[in-house]
Amino acid sequence: QVQLVESGGGLVQPGGSLRLSCAASGSISSINTMGWYRQAPGEQRELVATITTFRISNYADSVKGRFTISRDNAKNTMYLQMNSLKPEDTAVYYCRLVQGYNRSNYWGQGTQVTVSS
Repeated sequence: QVQLVESGGGLVQPGGSLRLSCAASGSISSINTMGWYRQAPGEQRELVATITTFRISNYADSVKGRFTISRDNAKNTMYLQMNSLKPEDTAVYYCRLVQGYNRSNYWGQGTQVTVSS
């Protein structure tokens, strides 16, 4: 089993910044893909960004140029630096890890990000 714990969410004004962290523990494969997803009230969960063990990253168009995903493989931790935040970035942000030939996937419990003046 794999456990994922997100942290770093909170309330921030428009134009501000936040840094989210996701710490993974348990039976983690040396090769995996981690990602951030978000879900706003009444909306479907959507991809924000993903990053592979080899640090190949992918972003949703809505966050390109504002968000940066990174990871520390030695610490099994992933980060999301969010700059120039907008009210429409308000959502619960979830961490996900996918690994193995059968693409087992695991989710964290989520952390709330609220962008409001």
